[in-house]
Amino acid sequence: MAAIIEVKFYNTFLLKKTVNTGNQPIWDGSRGIPTSAGGYPKGGSASASKNWSIEESRIRGGYNNTNVDYGVKAYLVEDFPASSIRSNSLIYSGIFNSRTGINNTNVFSVGEDITKSADPANGSIQKLYAEDTNLIIFQESKVSRALIDKDAIYSAEGGGSITNINTTIGTIQPYAGKFGISKDPGSFAAYGYRKYFSDKNHNAILRLSMDGITEVSRYGMGDFFRDELNDIDLESGDQGVIVGGWDVHNKQYIISTKKANTNEFKTLSFDEDVLGWTSFFTYNPEQVFSLRNKLYTVGAEVDINNNIISKGIWAHYSQGTVAAPVNRGSFYGTTHKSSITLVFNPEVSASKVFQTINYAGSNGWQIDSFVSDSTGVDLYGTSYISTNDKTKNIYSYVQGSYDNIGNVYPAALTPPIQRAGFNRKENKYFSNLVNNSTASQGEILWGSSVSGIKGYFATVTISTDNVTDLGGPKNLFAVSSNYAQSSY
Repeated sequence: MAAIIEVKFYNTFLLKKTVNTGNQPIWDGSRGIPTSAGGYPKGGSASASKNWSIEESRIRGGYNNTNVDYGVKAYLVEDFPASSIRSNSLIYSGIFNSRTGINNTNVFSVGEDITKSADPANGSIQKLYAEDTNLIIFQESKVSRALIDKDAIYSAEGGGSITNINTTIGTIQPYAGKFGISKDPGSFAAYGYRKYFSDKNHNAILRLSMDGITEVSRYGMGDFFRDELNDIDLESGDQGVIVGGWDVHNKQYIISTKKANTNEFKTLSFDEDVLGWTSFFTYNPEQVFSLRNKLYTVGAEVDINNNIISKGIWAHYSQGTVAAPVNRGSFYGTTHKSSITLVFNPEVSASKVFQTINYAGSNGWQIDSFVSDSTGVDLYGTSYISTNDKTKNIYSYVQGSYDNIGNVYPAALTPPIQRAGFNRKENKYFSNLVNNSTASQGEILWGSSVSGIKGYFATVTISTDNVTDLGGPKNLFAVSSNYAQSSY
């Protein structure tokens, strides 16, 4: 049966090659249409005479016309046609109307004012972020917002109000503070109404929220980021990399800094609940993102020489199954220890002798270092040397075990089992401190002949061992030390 097909015609031409087969020409194939579906077959040979046919798609084309005109064509004459790069400006096109199906996203009308420019003194635009009816503009040294589909009207007294107008991008309003995103748009992360980013030029990590821009790097980490962001670029001009992302699982901002042309990196997290930087991490991410309550990073597995073995996406906080548990200290196929560094500083004006150390938590923790404060420089011969007290490393409960006949872990032990490191009593782990310092000027006893270390304060690093329930959970609730006052 017959069918009526509605065809839309455009001002185009179709060029087809024909091959003479005797009585009449046939089309030398049809583009993408098989012969079984109505397409023309390929015919003739390379030596056959070939003709060309031109089919005009307009209904108004004349019959057997030998030429056609170009019709009406709009054009613009530029007296000085030259390209212009405006890194501080925005330009917008027409819109796509989903109701009518009209797509004008490729239309940039020169008859309309379709550009908006930010202050060029603040550098180039590095990132745009759409939020509700505002467009957040991140320049190198400034953060602003552009009103979308509305504009601001200011009175003679300086007061302003928002009104709806027939424009796409309205007034650009800068946020207070001389902060921007430098040239590190990869540091940006957003959660809710908060946006986080870095400003390498001002050595700061920033948060943009409803109260404006806040320098969150000053929450206990001002000196760290001052030095870290200042050294991330090399004097040769090579740029370092800053990667940021939001950890939706722990509700933390993750940032990783990487020095140019080196394998050095620092990855750490900021927590809004405590308004502080809570942890350093041993993984080196190339991207950080969250999806459905899980944190994912893109990273590489490397060998001992930092050669890349493989790359992939790593799912964090995954516990696996009973049959196939996931190592909690493993990232990208490499296992790392977890450690915590803390300071013992009671009675800050008193000199103390730290005698023991104990912790409340699970088995599997060891003491990597227990060091007192420095004495200051003393003259030894022709050199000035600063000294301090330190203890021997303290083994974990399992790693420091031995028996009375000389067997030590991991050999089979015969009860009663002794402990050279942490011992356990009432589910609390404790150990005495054995001095391991070299003799300083004026000392009579030192080293293992002295129990404990002396100082105003002590810095302690406690970490997971390499033998106890690898990959399993390790809890640490409290660490403390018994001390005796030496003198004021």
